[in-house]
Amino acid sequence: MLHSFLLIGQSNMAGRGVIGDVERIDNPRLKMLRNGRWQPMIPPVNPDRPFSGISLAESFADAYQKDHGTDVGLIPCADGGTQLDQWKEGSLLFDHAVLQARLAERTSTIAGVLWHQGESDCHPGLAETYRERLELFYAALTKALRLENVPFLLGGLGDYLFALEEEKQYYQQVNRQLREFAEAHPMTAFVPAENLEGKPDHLHFNAKALREFGLRYYAAFKTVEPQNRVFEEKPNEDDALRTYIDAL
Repeated sequence: MLHSFLLIGQSNMAGRGVIGDVERIDNPRLKMLRNGRWQPMIPPVNPDRPFSGISLAESFADAYQKDHGTDVGLIPCADGGTQLDQWKEGSLLFDHAVLQARLAERTSTIAGVLWHQGESDCHPGLAETYRERLELFYAALTKALRLENVPFLLGGLGDYLFALEEEKQYYQQVNRQLREFAEAHPMTAFVPAENLEGKPDHLHFNAKALREFGLRYYAAFKTVEPQNRVFEEKPNEDDALRTYIDAL
């Protein structure tokens, strides 16, 4: 039985921690999706850019696996620098995430969604309407993937954004809307980012902070995790391939 998690948002979900700054998580039961198949998890899990690195999803997956005793798969779909409007229904990023999730569902069951996005919306004309646009995105994604009873986790923006002239005026406003959104939906949880260190660019969490952030994501997950959820048994990759070939 493989439980999978969809990773969506921008660069802090993809991960920009420097590989080598933290000890590698060596857990053979952690997987990542590549070309529709599950491969052993190694950084970068979400290679959206040449400089992708450590992701918060690694420590999250490790904590989940140790608690649940099942294999865990990560579905990387985050894309650095993207605004919320680039994730709306019908967009390339939305459709890509849905397609990857559906591929993963052939051999796994989606146990949660990890979202971190908002830095690119810390600007006038965007920050003020963040929540209403997030509502539309969440409703569309939930419907497309039938995720009504699946936890959806929203990470807060880092305090280091205060060092940037324009972002400092809006990141707290976006954080407030993320928190309010989570409070309004029973299967969502807000993950605070207070006191997590950023890199010198004041845009990204460093590797050590991402390890801690992943554990905070898991702590938030446990507050909304459905009790006694029954996971549908799915075929492994070899069985799924045989079924596909037989159907040709």
